[in-house]
Amino acid sequence: MSAQREMKEKNPWHTPVTVIVTVIGVIAIVALVTVAVLQNRPLPQKYKYGIVLDAGSSHTALYIYEWPAEKDNNTGRVEQKHSCKVKGPGISSYASAPLKAGESLRACMQEAEERVPGKRHRETPLYLGATAGMRLLNMENSAASHQVFQAVEGALQKSPFSYQGARILSGQEEGAFGWVTVNYLDDRLKQGLETTGALDLGGASTQISFVSDNYDGSESPSNSVTFRLYGNDYDLYTHSFLCYGKDQAHRMTLAHQTQSGPISVADPCSHPGYTATKNYSVLYDSPCMSDRKPLGAPETFNHTGTGNFQQCQEVVKNVFNFTDCKYSQCSFNGVFQPLLQGPFGAFSAYYFVMDFLNLTDTSLDLTAVKDKLTLYCSTPWEQVKKQHPKVKLKYLAEYCFSGTYILTLLTEGYNFSSDSYSDIKFIEKIKGSDAGWTLGYMLNLTNMIPAEAPDSPPLPHAGYVSIVTVIAVLIFILFLLSLRPLWPRCSKQQQIV
Repeated sequence: MSAQREMKEKNPWHTPVTVIVTVIGVIAIVALVTVAVLQNRPLPQKYKYGIVLDAGSSHTALYIYEWPAEKDNNTGRVEQKHSCKVKGPGISSYASAPLKAGESLRACMQEAEERVPGKRHRETPLYLGATAGMRLLNMENSAASHQVFQAVEGALQKSPFSYQGARILSGQEEGAFGWVTVNYLDDRLKQGLETTGALDLGGASTQISFVSDNYDGSESPSNSVTFRLYGNDYDLYTHSFLCYGKDQAHRMTLAHQTQSGPISVADPCSHPGYTATKNYSVLYDSPCMSDRKPLGAPETFNHTGTGNFQQCQEVVKNVFNFTDCKYSQCSFNGVFQPLLQGPFGAFSAYYFVMDFLNLTDTSLDLTAVKDKLTLYCSTPWEQVKKQHPKVKLKYLAEYCFSGTYILTLLTEGYNFSSDSYSDIKFIEKIKGSDAGWTLGYMLNLTNMIPAEAPDSPPLPHAGYVSIVTVIAVLIFILFLLSLRPLWPRCSKQQQIV
């Protein structure tokens, strides 16, 4: 019995102090590990969403954007998550049946409900921006325009999203937000790099926007827009030409050729062998040329093609006015334009037309582009149809004109030279997002959406450091105390020596 007691006294693990120290030490180590794990666990990323409907002249498209709830320099980091093209024509085409404009959006809105997390539906802003098609309808028939908007708003208000309204964007807004999109996707705004100009071409209007060192906005203030993004200020030149989208320009070109009201027109912008019967009333029913309809014209005319690029370009030039200019320099129609500067991104119809014609390769110089267009326009209509059996004839018949018009607009209208033409890059998407005004619009609107507070660690950094330090010191002291039974031995050994 005395031997057992003696063994316990000799064994340091059997003393109450040692047991207490050990228990406290284990608790301290567990607490340290727990605090470290909880403090440094990965935090779930919160996202916000926004939906923008682009109601263009020829079609409507829906875009869903996503960005982290925290903001970056007061500008949300927006990325395109999904897009949906609405079936049918643009909403301006439903002037005589406005309810169908709202109904046409239903399928894409259902897709949006599936793509945006349900718990985010109520806080997701929904916007509709209408561009040149509705601008023209509003000019021609404001009552019909109002009815179309009422139908669209009625459909969108039924969605679970936070509907923020539908409105017609000005041409200046359309051009400026397109510029923001191109430069945002290229990370030029965040990094403060030289910006890229934006060239946008729709069915009813076209926009040009760029930053020029030679432009301070004083000569033509109406073409000046200032943005502040990522802490930087940008003074932007931008102008929108209503009626100079490719569809309206095509009408104006045909209208020029039918000013005398002929019963047949030999059109150099259509392929040899192409023939169709066109209605004068349909051709001239746009505000862009409604006042030009020839008096006494027959009901229809026979439209035939001769397929000559050079002659087509001369006809196209007639829709521009290159002579009137009250400023130091102009593009066309008496509109001021500073000297072109930097690279340019050309998107929307620019891309789709030039991609079809295989003219998006940046290695192609202006002469090579003209040669290819000359060859394409002179190709017989029957051969063209065989080469592209899946393309609708209505669109296929217009590519010769569209390619010629784009080249004329860029070189004769905007003054791109043989050298500067190579600065144009035809783009459809950048880093997965469609090039166009909608992303820039959404990016600008995020400045009005409150930043959501991110999930924060359980402890502030200073508190975390303090607790870890205290626990570490405690463990060190406990470690020293755990060596207490060895202290007498050490002192005795020193005495023996």
